[in-house]
Amino acid sequence: MSAPTRFEGAVALKSEHQDLEKQLADPDVHADQDRARKLGKRYAELTPIVKAYDEWVSATEDIETVKEMAAEDPDEADQIMGELPEMERHAEEAAEKLRHLLLPRDPDDGRDVILEVKAGEGGDESALFAGDLLRMYLRYAEVKGWRAEILDNAESDLGGTKSATVAIKRRGTGAAEEGVWAHLKYEGGVHRVQRVPVTESQGRIHTSAAGVLALPEPEETGEIEIDPNEIRIDVYRSSGPGGQSVNTTDSAVRITHLPTGIVASCQNEKSQIQNREAAMRILRARLLAQAQEEAEAEAEAARRSQIRTVDRSERIRTYNFPENRITDHRTGYKAYNLDAVLDGELEPVVRSAIDADAAAKLAAAGED
Repeated sequence: MSAPTRFEGAVALKSEHQDLEKQLADPDVHADQDRARKLGKRYAELTPIVKAYDEWVSATEDIETVKEMAAEDPDEADQIMGELPEMERHAEEAAEKLRHLLLPRDPDDGRDVILEVKAGEGGDESALFAGDLLRMYLRYAEVKGWRAEILDNAESDLGGTKSATVAIKRRGTGAAEEGVWAHLKYEGGVHRVQRVPVTESQGRIHTSAAGVLALPEPEETGEIEIDPNEIRIDVYRSSGPGGQSVNTTDSAVRITHLPTGIVASCQNEKSQIQNREAAMRILRARLLAQAQEEAEAEAEAARRSQIRTVDRSERIRTYNFPENRITDHRTGYKAYNLDAVLDGELEPVVRSAIDADAAAKLAAAGED
């Protein structure tokens, strides 16, 4: 029996998957670790598509087999065809799963992430909320089994966060849709909080905000090259809350990329070398983001189905403490478990953004 003719794109990807499998079985390929890593990453990205395609083919062929059996045995046709509705439902579910997997993917989905959290308007209360967001992302990373590394964290006098930068990495490899960027790319924007601040003596609810910026982290293999002659490195004494010195040496590092004016700084470590390495990681991520934004600006039509935006002033979410409510203004998601979300149970909120993005892409594909 011949395979169904739908999903030609999946057929081509299955052929690529088989070719990758042969290459990865060749010991000579693994002599070049960078090449082997890239091949392995692509193989992992294609595996769920191939599995979904095989499942759909199998379900479709089963339907054809039942129809043929019913035609060959009219006396048993009614009994045989009684299985058909359930089989067709299974085939349609397999087709729907495959359609989602074949949607145009963000090429950065499998990347790790540099996440920046900054206090906004609202003074001490904003910094306290930024600290809550930082802990939420650290707990979410823990729940997902990711590894989080704080590259820089400037605390406020009350123990909040003026600004923090965190590198979040996936352990091992896997499908791109399970990558860190695939989940955290929707977090960029303004996060608004409504609650009674600890500094409020009258019990009045205040509104303040904190900003989040998510950046895909470049590969370590020279994806973003920085000319040493195009950067200026300044060192200074790091300071803690209230301007108190936390170091007696000039260990904090600020790096300025002269052609673009982009600045990255780090003072979290006591070692100037470690702070410089961290600042360079942040700088590379910001340069990659700028390059991508410029490319996206040149291809506006290609990203019309994206729900995320490069407008960092967009208010994306409200955290209402009196009602224990969290609301995502882009997707319409609302739940009354804010305490659990802040403790790391962010997945349903993130999933609402992923699903909304997929729905927009499916709608756009139907229009083409």
